[in-house]
Amino acid sequence: MGERIINFGVIGCGLMGREFASAAARWNHLLSRDVCPRIIAACDTSSAVLSEFCAANPGVRGYADYRELLAQADVEALYIAVPHNLHTEAYIAAINAGKHFLGEKPFGIDRAANQQILSALSKRPDLLVRCSSEFPFFPGAQKIIALAHAGKMGRILEVRCGLLHSSDMDPLKPINWKRRIATNGEYGCMGDLGMHAVHVPLRLGYVPRDVRAMLTKVVKTRPDGKGGEAPCETWDNALLACTVGSSPDDEFPMLLEMKRIAPGHVNTWYLEISGTAMSARFSTRFPRTLELLPYERGKPQAWHVQDLGYESAYPAITGGIFEFGFPDAIQQMWAAFCDELANGPSGMKQPFRCVTPRETELSHLLFDAALRSAGQDMVIRVE
Repeated sequence: MGERIINFGVIGCGLMGREFASAAARWNHLLSRDVCPRIIAACDTSSAVLSEFCAANPGVRGYADYRELLAQADVEALYIAVPHNLHTEAYIAAINAGKHFLGEKPFGIDRAANQQILSALSKRPDLLVRCSSEFPFFPGAQKIIALAHAGKMGRILEVRCGLLHSSDMDPLKPINWKRRIATNGEYGCMGDLGMHAVHVPLRLGYVPRDVRAMLTKVVKTRPDGKGGEAPCETWDNALLACTVGSSPDDEFPMLLEMKRIAPGHVNTWYLEISGTAMSARFSTRFPRTLELLPYERGKPQAWHVQDLGYESAYPAITGGIFEFGFPDAIQQMWAAFCDELANGPSGMKQPFRCVTPRETELSHLLFDAALRSAGQDMVIRVE
């Protein structure tokens, strides 16, 4: 039996929209395929961006209004990559149009917006709706996730996860929508980067019960592109100190980092889990390196360093001796979405799914509590 073709529309043809188009264009990179995405329609508010996208992807129909795209009967699924303030309108419209979709984080500009989206989705259980998060598809992350799921860590002592980059180190970088509350939301960097930090912990069941948030605004104003200065309204950096567990017998601390101003980091995602039987850590800064520390009573405690090759969740043509990178993680995420859409969660070729709507809800509960924690300078219980 041949591949099932899923016709996609892309709403928002910027950086990540182009990444999806690239992943779809080289789908033959994957082995043992039974499903394939095909982008047939696209929409962007910028006519220049839309024209460039359509020119780079022959056969794609362009639409100036996303409602026109949603009305196309041959579009089965969507990728929606729009600013946070547009999530509620665009996501609910997609749901009402009966389209499956993968949307960008944080899945609503705030908690109220997230609840509106989830309320609409509750009326359409037939739709597959997921949120974007690609870093956990790196081989090192997948190995740690598998160890944790198998109970190999023993009792968890501490968890750390985060995304660090330095794209805003330059104080003269012009302001954009992510620095304005009206378009990014009050979460600031938590809304933009937070799902990268919470995806794996939430999937492993590490749900925070409280949070002490340290939020920082580093750059107060930026050039407005018109010769003047504009205020930076959103948080640049966030460090969330959380408690996980329901009792003193199983609780542990968890530190989550989301930083736009982290000196020396181009775009570093990391995951560290310390346990009584096994500790593990991985960072995209060293994408071939997985560090494991198995503990045996009376034996030396030493980190074991494993050099990773191309060992992806969905097998690919790349030989195992070669490197795995960000475009590969993007394609693996899309393979997971298409696999689940075509085969259902129980029929997927591997068990790791994209971020679920429930996990976006948990992230909003955490970020909302973090805002209150920073405002009141105290530990806040997460509902």
